[in-house]
Amino acid sequence: MQLQLMMSSDFSIFRVGISFIMMCIFHKSTEDSVPELSPQKYFSTLQPGKASLAYFCQADSPSTSVLLEELNEAAKPLQDYGISVAKVNCVKEETSRYCGKEKDLMKAYLFRGNILLREFPTDTLFDVNAIVAHVLFALLFNEVKYITTLEDLQNIENALKGKANMIFSYVRAIGTPEHRAVMEAAFVYGTTYQFVLTTEMAVLESIGSENIELAHLYFFHCNLVSDLTQQCRRTRMEQSLTTLNIHLFVKTMKAPLLTEVAEDPQQVSTIHLQLGLPLVFIVSQQATYEADRRTAEWVAWRLLGKAGVLLLLRDSLKVNIPQHTNVIFKRAEQEVPVEFLELYDVDLIISHVENNNHIEETQEDEDDDMEDLDMDIQDDEVAETVYRDRKRQLPLELTVELTEETFNATVMASDSIVLFYAGWHAVSMAFLQSYIDVAIKLKDTSTMLLTRINCADWSDVCTKQNVTEFPIVKMYKKGENPVSYVGMLGTEGLLKFIQLNRISYPVNITLFQEAEKYLSGELYKDLLTYSSVSVLGLFSPTMTTAKEDFTEAGNYLKGCVITGIYSEEDVWILSNKYAATPPALLLARHKEGTIESIPLANTHVQDIVQIITNASLETFPEITVENLPTYLRLQKPLLILFSDGSINPQYRKAILTLMKQKHLDSFIPCWLNLKNTPVGRGILRAYFSPLPPLPLLVLVNLHSGGQVFAFPSNQSITEQNLVLWLKKLEAGLENHITILSAQEWKPPLPAYDFLSMMDAATAPHPTRKEPEYTKETDVPENDKEQYEDKSSIRKEPIETLRIKHWNKSNWFKETEKSFKHDKEL
Repeated sequence: MQLQLMMSSDFSIFRVGISFIMMCIFHKSTEDSVPELSPQKYFSTLQPGKASLAYFCQADSPSTSVLLEELNEAAKPLQDYGISVAKVNCVKEETSRYCGKEKDLMKAYLFRGNILLREFPTDTLFDVNAIVAHVLFALLFNEVKYITTLEDLQNIENALKGKANMIFSYVRAIGTPEHRAVMEAAFVYGTTYQFVLTTEMAVLESIGSENIELAHLYFFHCNLVSDLTQQCRRTRMEQSLTTLNIHLFVKTMKAPLLTEVAEDPQQVSTIHLQLGLPLVFIVSQQATYEADRRTAEWVAWRLLGKAGVLLLLRDSLKVNIPQHTNVIFKRAEQEVPVEFLELYDVDLIISHVENNNHIEETQEDEDDDMEDLDMDIQDDEVAETVYRDRKRQLPLELTVELTEETFNATVMASDSIVLFYAGWHAVSMAFLQSYIDVAIKLKDTSTMLLTRINCADWSDVCTKQNVTEFPIVKMYKKGENPVSYVGMLGTEGLLKFIQLNRISYPVNITLFQEAEKYLSGELYKDLLTYSSVSVLGLFSPTMTTAKEDFTEAGNYLKGCVITGIYSEEDVWILSNKYAATPPALLLARHKEGTIESIPLANTHVQDIVQIITNASLETFPEITVENLPTYLRLQKPLLILFSDGSINPQYRKAILTLMKQKHLDSFIPCWLNLKNTPVGRGILRAYFSPLPPLPLLVLVNLHSGGQVFAFPSNQSITEQNLVLWLKKLEAGLENHITILSAQEWKPPLPAYDFLSMMDAATAPHPTRKEPEYTKETDVPENDKEQYEDKSSIRKEPIETLRIKHWNKSNWFKETEKSFKHDKEL
């Protein structure tokens, strides 16, 4: 009864008089067990308008203790909703249809009065949550609409516009704890809001949700919409789906969006504080009232469900607040003083609330043990993802399925991309989704034929193609050796690999005008989406060895960057124009519109590969989980701008200006979008306590010392302020905010040192992850030794260019250690 006492008095919990009697098999009676009735007694207890469900079991049938334990536990919460639970014992002479056939004894029957409403197989009633969820779902069929398509959702949304609000939820399956929580909420709020439920991932994806493997709940604000062409505002519940959390969330949706006050913020109390949410006061005055109110409403929509927003009228306030304060933050904890802030950006206000709003989800005592136990959760995260996506129907028809009979004929007849996978392998099945996504993007546009072969069915084919691990993608072109893709197992990386391999590298350019088009990006305009950098090698006709080395490096980097070679008699024209003495590289950065020259004197293949790889990195990149290892490989301190969304153009301009002036040559200037890379918030919490408002500029020296320095949050990020701050760092006048631990992440026991095992298995040729391809060939036995010698050039670990001191002190130690790509990754 605790839940009903918490709910608003506006609702009548017992709006429908119903009782629920569960049919079950014979079980020894206990004090807390459901009542046992004869068929005649059971039917005599049925009352008009009340619901019941019974499982009739033979009196002498063996007991099923697990089912009855769950039934006994479900009896109490069902009784709280006016639902009684019982079991009915049949005798052999009983002629009732529910006692007559053995197969019927495996079902539960739901009645309202003496009318049968629903039958349930007993295997669907596997625990307390399933029992409660199924019963309420059957009884609330008018209050809860179950949908399977986006069109169904849009139709309901359109029907509610200007009339009522909607609560839309996605659960993984019927009978889960989340499904029960939604049904219990619908039992209370079903007469006020239209509840909509789905178990289809495609519906959830269509409204732009992330983490689709989790249960979701959205509040659709449709009663404010009068124009059918407008979309209802949506507010997502960020806490887990429990009955109490949903109740608290709905309470915040019912609260006023914005409240005007003219009293001491320390004394103000609203329902948000009672629900454990903070308050944000937007300070206003008469002269700017209208603009301030619009700002406050915008902030209120952004913080809906996270904080209460109030408009504080300074002119009518009897207490004094600091003159420049425009935002006041009040925490939900009692006796905690308010914070007076000076924030001139809505995003800063949002960030401050999110960084300081630590809401601990309230768990219901009776569900603690059930909430923590999910039998469907897999130990392996990839296997878990595949399991959660098992309902998704992939358009496999966009790729050609190969067999032992069709493989050779297909790859010889046309340029083909082949995915080798195994149907039982979790990573293979996860990557298959990305592979199909690539096929969707390339539909009717690519000359490459996308195919797949299941090595679990055709192991001989995979063995002949040197497939020793799953999944792997190989590109087959006429007259060329197959090339394996070894980049990130995702859509973006694979799409880049396929698109950049449409042409052969390095491109042989023979005309000066063609070279100018190449450097401007006009020659291969359609490929600039996948490679914003073009590299042109300049060589005189007599530089045979240098050209061969560059050609091999270009072939090595195919699928990663666009490379070309110019070796004509008039190469001096380009040489003079770009101040590049052959042999040299011209690096064209198309986003920045710049062309820089890099000398290549006395360089070999692996040096050229490293130079191009480093030079082709973005000048001011957005750091992600995928590209972080690439930048860590440079072993320079990271100058990171943390932002909750896109960065301010003025900040970008200031940092790029300093880069052009060579002030930041000793660092890796970059930025991290917390919305795209949420793990960044955890990184900031390791640096700061509490978190200051965003954006934050931080200098992190990962490779020597581990010091972390923070740019003053009360200063704007300008060229002048940045230069002064860097000078203070160089002079040792800035204190670090923390020092990162130098402790290595070692395995707990030698038997768990899998990386060393992998190194030993692949020695003396360690596998490299960069550049993103390996070259293969089928060669005669007597030619293998020569091929291996040649390929070993590509597989040797590359020594990093040494990093210069960024100041004259030993504050940052210079690193001279060689390293291997696979170790870092």
